[in-house]
Amino acid sequence: MVGMWVFGNRWCGEAISCDSRNRDLVSMDLNSASTVVLQVLTQATSQDTALLKPAEEQLKQWETQPGFYSVLLNIFTNHDLDVNVRWLAVLYFKNGIDRYWRRVAPHALSEEEKSTLRAGLITNFNEPINQIATQIAVLIAKVARLDCPRQWPELIPILIESVKVQDDLRQHRALLTFYHVTKTLASKRLAADRKLFSDLASGIYNFACSLWNHHTDTFLHHVSSGNEAAALNSLERTLLSLKVLRKLTVNGFVEPHRNMEVMGFLHGIFDRLKQFLECSRNVDTDTVFRDKLEKTIILFTKVLLDFLDQHPFSFTPLIQRSLEFSVSYVFTEVGEGVTFERFIVQCMNLIKMIVKNYAYKPSKNFEDSSPETLEAHKIKMAFFTYPTLTEICRRLVSHYFLLTEEELTMWEEDPEGFTVEETGGDSWKYSLRPCTEVLFIDIFHEYNQTLTPVLLEMMQRLQGPTNVEDMNALLIKDAVYNAVGLAAFELFDSVDFDQWFKNQLLPELQVTHNRQYKPLRRRVIWLIGQWVSVKFKSDLRPMLYEAICNLLQDQDLVGGRERDRELETLMREKHRSAASCTPPTGDVPATKIHALDRNRTWDPSVRRLTLYPPSQTVSLNYSLPVDDFEFRTDQFLPYLETMFTLLFQLLQQVTECDTKMHVLHVLSCVIERVNMQIRPYVGCLVQYLPLLWKQSEEHNMLRCAILTTLIHLVQGLGADSKNLYPFLLPVIQLSTDVSQPPHVYLLEDGLELWLVTLENSPCITPELLRIFQNMPPLLEQSSENLRTCFKIINGYIFLSSTEFLQTYAAGLCQSFCELLSDITTEGQVQVLKVVENALKVNPVLGSQMFQPILPCVFRGIIEGERYPVVMSTYLGVMGRVLLQNMSFFSSLLTVMAHKCNQEMDQLLGNMIEMWVDRMDNITQPERRKLSALALLSLLPSDNSVIQDKFCGIINIAVEGLHDVMTEDPETGTHKDCMLMSHLEEPKATEDEEPPTEQDKRKKMAFLPLAAGTSFPPAPGTQARLLRSGPQRGLASLLQLPSFCMLMSHLEEPKATEDEEPPTEQDKRKKMLALKDPVHSVSLQQFTYEKLKAQQELLGEQGFQSLMETVDTEIVTQLQEFLQGF
Repeated sequence: MVGMWVFGNRWCGEAISCDSRNRDLVSMDLNSASTVVLQVLTQATSQDTALLKPAEEQLKQWETQPGFYSVLLNIFTNHDLDVNVRWLAVLYFKNGIDRYWRRVAPHALSEEEKSTLRAGLITNFNEPINQIATQIAVLIAKVARLDCPRQWPELIPILIESVKVQDDLRQHRALLTFYHVTKTLASKRLAADRKLFSDLASGIYNFACSLWNHHTDTFLHHVSSGNEAAALNSLERTLLSLKVLRKLTVNGFVEPHRNMEVMGFLHGIFDRLKQFLECSRNVDTDTVFRDKLEKTIILFTKVLLDFLDQHPFSFTPLIQRSLEFSVSYVFTEVGEGVTFERFIVQCMNLIKMIVKNYAYKPSKNFEDSSPETLEAHKIKMAFFTYPTLTEICRRLVSHYFLLTEEELTMWEEDPEGFTVEETGGDSWKYSLRPCTEVLFIDIFHEYNQTLTPVLLEMMQRLQGPTNVEDMNALLIKDAVYNAVGLAAFELFDSVDFDQWFKNQLLPELQVTHNRQYKPLRRRVIWLIGQWVSVKFKSDLRPMLYEAICNLLQDQDLVGGRERDRELETLMREKHRSAASCTPPTGDVPATKIHALDRNRTWDPSVRRLTLYPPSQTVSLNYSLPVDDFEFRTDQFLPYLETMFTLLFQLLQQVTECDTKMHVLHVLSCVIERVNMQIRPYVGCLVQYLPLLWKQSEEHNMLRCAILTTLIHLVQGLGADSKNLYPFLLPVIQLSTDVSQPPHVYLLEDGLELWLVTLENSPCITPELLRIFQNMPPLLEQSSENLRTCFKIINGYIFLSSTEFLQTYAAGLCQSFCELLSDITTEGQVQVLKVVENALKVNPVLGSQMFQPILPCVFRGIIEGERYPVVMSTYLGVMGRVLLQNMSFFSSLLTVMAHKCNQEMDQLLGNMIEMWVDRMDNITQPERRKLSALALLSLLPSDNSVIQDKFCGIINIAVEGLHDVMTEDPETGTHKDCMLMSHLEEPKATEDEEPPTEQDKRKKMAFLPLAAGTSFPPAPGTQARLLRSGPQRGLASLLQLPSFCMLMSHLEEPKATEDEEPPTEQDKRKKMLALKDPVHSVSLQQFTYEKLKAQQELLGEQGFQSLMETVDTEIVTQLQEFLQGF
């Protein structure tokens, strides 16, 4: 095998020359090849790039050469060689397994070489270097994942025999490999692989248990005899064997409760844990032995947690013992002197998982619950008696909720740093304080009827002022307030929070003469923030705003943490009623330290609120059940200037990115809520943001927060946001440039900022137009941001269609053609809507610019596109061309006739026939009217094909009349409800989806003639199909006074005070709608004029013959619509 390996060059001197690299060398034996590779590996460990780069290139070339990995194996198993060289060799070998070991991989290793390598890997387990031994164990596990047991059946037996040897080194290395192999095989998820692992587990479980018991007993013996070195050696083996058992127990059995060995091992964990905890009593802290011992104890708890997670019903026999063990060590004196923080966290998590486990919660109807669920529930209820729950609750509040001296010191010395050290998300799984709070929340929710009186009693004891000199009393009150905040939803009916706020909490916020009271003020403002989203009268809000302003102005808080609490409360107040609040995301640099309260440390939800990216922050706040929207802007306006100024000052003062992000988030919420009324106060912020953006160059999350603030600023400033362009446009340019590394973080918010900038822009500028150069690469990505990209393109079309299309339409059309060939149905619709908007805004230029796309649309109609939404959009696009650019339609028809090798009339007839047949695919009323107008525009015509399709055209016209006409019961006249006046808003947007039934009901509710009578759906409208032909007279028709900008009396409902004022784009859309034939031309009169013109063309007798092709019922309905003409 090795003799077949031919190297591409020879090692010459200290470097590999290009000449030698290009020379072919003869085949080498293993020793010669090892020498050459060893020299190159030695060179690859050099710090000199002149030596390093050529060596890396050579090794890369050799990766695919037969025999290379045999040489690597020969090198890293040679203990006499340099450690760095051996380390590099084992890494190359490990990476090669991922790339070339599978049979289907390019340049895959031959079965012969793989067989040789497998045998060599398990010949000896005597690697002296720990790091290399670990890498060898990992690469053996990688091979086992692919080959064991089918191609490598001897692996497990050899490992089992090797862990039995007396040689300590070989035994440890074999056990290390045994663990990694077991871990890797347990991670496979295919059913066949899981079955193989289950068979393996059943076969070796007894041996694994015996091995673990042996090493555990040996360890305990050495500990009792005082031999710490031998104990540490045995503890390492105990830990490895326990890791093996963990994987076998959790992943190796489908019904582990039926296996006596498994259940025996799990029951034995509790006894072993007690033994190990007692051992830890006499072990010094900060030692290797102590660290290893604690890891082993934690591993015991991980076995229980993993088993509970994967096999909740199999865990049922362990519930009682798990709860007894955990509660005794965490909430009684049993744990004193032996427990440590991580162990307490694990025990609390075990209690939490049992309490909250849905498998243990019976249905409301007990008879519907499984026997396993009822049994587990019975065990839980038997354990969680009133005394037990009371003790747990009191211990959590009075012991674990107390601020420690270390926390108070950190808060005073570095409040922001202390805040940033906190983690959100799953921090409760690893950190004590969030873990205690989550456990309290879950237990209180599960047993609220039992625990509510207990917590109310604790509250009652603390009523009235507290001695400011008694720090312990202050900390107790802080802890109780924390509990009341966490349980706010459960206490909704039990606490009169409004009275408590006025009589107790508000006075406590006003205690400013003693610094020791600061922790309690921090807790009070956080507590109010918790309850604002639960139960807080609107009348009390001005008092709260004033209290927040006073706290923000308190100079004593410059080094404290209350301000962050105030921000939390203010933000919760905004979010409570601002269900539309858009979240920020980011962080910031700054100038001078300012303390933001540690509030987020105490409440899991608030912690996430503060520490998560703001986008998650807002969603978490919205998850709170909000039963009212009592926030009133008029109540907040008297405090707006003060609040905004103080928040801005705070933004300048804080130094940590996390706190700057948080302040920016609150500022964004304020801006979003008061909208236009923020304009007088944003000058300072507008001036500061460019500096902040520059300072945050290395802090992309902070820049995300700035982008979100800018989004709200632009929305608040409206057309005045044009003054921000010197700063705003470069920010958008950077954020949306996919060639710039920061775009990974900034793109989503940058696109949103780009969109709102366009929506609020009063006019196009060269700089704003130039930014669109970033769009083609974004379209190429076809990412989840495509929808926003389409909205931006539409924004440019509405803003300045001529200039935009002339500049970018060619490239945009090319991008669209590429997208349409490889995009989902929804994506196709979005692309075509952009084209439709271009045709709507600028029919002539739009048709020219998007000419390459239109043949595909035409072909889709002719071939009967099977997706209704796509077909509807096709017809909308073609309807625009036919109605508003007939000359282009004629040229398009000529081109398509040539491509399809058909006559123009025949092709036109096929299109009309398909259009009539698929009219039901169109659900939007506007587009249905458009189709009727477009097909009617083909009249008058003496073309035989069009006359042949006359019946179908009339059917569509009558259907359209049924859609848009309403009858005034007072006058008995019919009116087109699609016609718009200058007072109305457009009823459709470019993003409109097919309306739901509720949308239709809402629309009907808004019709001014709702009390009138609508025409019933026309029966039999799909009668015979007719053809159409060239049109003449639309332009002249639109010039008629009777058709020019016809106004209906329809008016939209008045905007409420919570509705946002219209953007500049809204105004542009309205003006566009007023010029759109769909909203400016009466379908009733258009139909009449077209039929009259057709009659004049054919004469009375010819026209009568044409009308006889139409169903008599349709003719009757048509006559009813045209009465009075």
